[in-house]
Amino acid sequence: MQRTLHERFSGTFVKIILVVIGVVFGGLFGIQGYLSSRLDTFVAKVDGKEISQQEFRERFDLYRNSRQRQLGAAFDARQFDTPENKREVLDGMINEKLVQQASEKLGVVVTPQRVYDEIASYPQFQTDGKFDKHQYSALLARQNMSPGHYEDMVRQDLLTRELPYQLAQSGVVTEKDVDDYLRLRDQTRDFRFVKLDKPAAGDLKNDDAAVEAYYKAHGNDFLTAEKVSLDYLEIDGAKMVIDDKVDDATLKDQYEKQKARYVEPEQRLASHILIAVDKNADAAAQKAALEKAQKIAAEAKSTKDFAALAKANSDDAGSKAQGGDLGWLKKGDTDPAFDSALFAMKKGDVSEPVKSEAGYHIIQLRDLKEEKSKPFEQVKAELAKQYVENERATRYAEQAGKLTDESYSDPASLATPAKDLGLTVQKTALFGRSGGQGIAANPKVIAAAFSNPVLNEGSNSDPIEIGPNHVVIVRVDQHEKPAPKPLAEVRDEIRKRLIDEQVGKQAKERADTLFARLQKGETLDKLADELKAKVTEEKDIGRNAANVDRAIVAEAFKLPRPAGADKPGTAEVALADGSYALIAVSGVKDGDPSKADATTREAALNTLRQAASGLNVRGFVDSLRKSAKIEIAEDRLQ
Repeated sequence: MQRTLHERFSGTFVKIILVVIGVVFGGLFGIQGYLSSRLDTFVAKVDGKEISQQEFRERFDLYRNSRQRQLGAAFDARQFDTPENKREVLDGMINEKLVQQASEKLGVVVTPQRVYDEIASYPQFQTDGKFDKHQYSALLARQNMSPGHYEDMVRQDLLTRELPYQLAQSGVVTEKDVDDYLRLRDQTRDFRFVKLDKPAAGDLKNDDAAVEAYYKAHGNDFLTAEKVSLDYLEIDGAKMVIDDKVDDATLKDQYEKQKARYVEPEQRLASHILIAVDKNADAAAQKAALEKAQKIAAEAKSTKDFAALAKANSDDAGSKAQGGDLGWLKKGDTDPAFDSALFAMKKGDVSEPVKSEAGYHIIQLRDLKEEKSKPFEQVKAELAKQYVENERATRYAEQAGKLTDESYSDPASLATPAKDLGLTVQKTALFGRSGGQGIAANPKVIAAAFSNPVLNEGSNSDPIEIGPNHVVIVRVDQHEKPAPKPLAEVRDEIRKRLIDEQVGKQAKERADTLFARLQKGETLDKLADELKAKVTEEKDIGRNAANVDRAIVAEAFKLPRPAGADKPGTAEVALADGSYALIAVSGVKDGDPSKADATTREAALNTLRQAASGLNVRGFVDSLRKSAKIEIAEDRLQ
């Protein structure tokens, strides 16, 4: 009961779902129902089970959108759309397929009730915090998806998660592991270092022959940016003109069909006193708890101050300070036994002890509100708004479907669908792989514009959903291919590159020479004196020190413990600006686990458990990959 009430007020555990529901409805399923007649070719086969190009494109789009949201203006579509990123996404899909197959072989079952519970937890399907089957059906209908198909998707997602979850729970971490982790995590080091200034570039020169030779050898470094402009057709549901005048007869019909939505269920104002006992406790403990609860129940029935009894006796930390107050409750809000007892009581009653998993409850019913239906006039405006939204969604789906069908029937032109649907072919300005203005700023549009079918084969794109009820189909209008920049335009840039390379080479050679002397026994002080450089000394530096160059700290913690005070560990470090440093580690001090409080140890334990769990899951998936027959069509990763 404690947990049930806590979850009611604090929310459920975080769920790792396949995709965010809003994104699913916005981008994954929309008009894709119209594409079923197209022939899909696989990008991978996993023990005979295919992953289609369409499935891959949808998942890659979701990944791209997620990264764009994370990076904002720093997102670069050109750098993102790489073979490495595509392969990473495909590998994840292959792993999912392997886990699903393994789960099925091992008899892992996802019950219909669990699927229902998962779907019911999604806010998009709720009204006033409760699952609304009418809302559920309406949202799916707008996306041309049946409940059966969607529920099967959720079932597959749960099936994919269940086996890794069980494996993750098998990670074992001991107190010794925690101690060892804290010693390493909180370890500090004493070290000294000398920064080596880069050689001066003032006397370095490059003749024209060297510049020309570099230009010829690195021509691909000096190309103009590839650009395209697009023709496109757009259907935006938000801009559709819909008649918002709806007669009362139509609205009343909708009201009758959805009447259950407009019923305010009976609510009961309750307080309780919990006498906690573990559900697995022995008979003696159970008996003692019941006897205590019965005694308090008798006292509660004979006193007017239930709240005082709750403050003095309740084991429910969440409500004890409020005198056991649970607020207004509806059927289904609490444990079934608690629920049943509460809704059988009369106002002012105090119950006998009620058993739940948390223990025994003495319940007081303080007040109640009868079930009440909202009259038609009260919800008329809401019904009218919903009707217009449904009409808009239906109109959008029809138009988007026609656009899709016609663009595929004539994939080399937008003229036919534009004429038949009364649309205007719009144009973008030229833009590169990092995007442009208007729809050209959308990552999906950028990816489509530079994809092989659109850019090189001259085809219309697949429908691209760039927002809720907002779709475009694009084709290339102009294509400016990368072209070599004239040597005169890049001559100064090349000279700078050549000088930087020479400076870098000299800096590396000097650092290597000095480090070799350091390894042979010369001291850091002697080298610094010779260089007229400063020796910087650092004491008790941790792994995450913010006031010391990160590269120097990282290298210091890679070195083994020094053999003695006169035998420091040494290293040569390349710094971010192209210079180098020489370091000497003289002391290592481990963290002290005994100084860690309970919260710190618990956090460390959870970190190690997560790491162990991750290793278990990765090991399992690796073993599945080794024994599976996996075929990948690299050329179809578009």
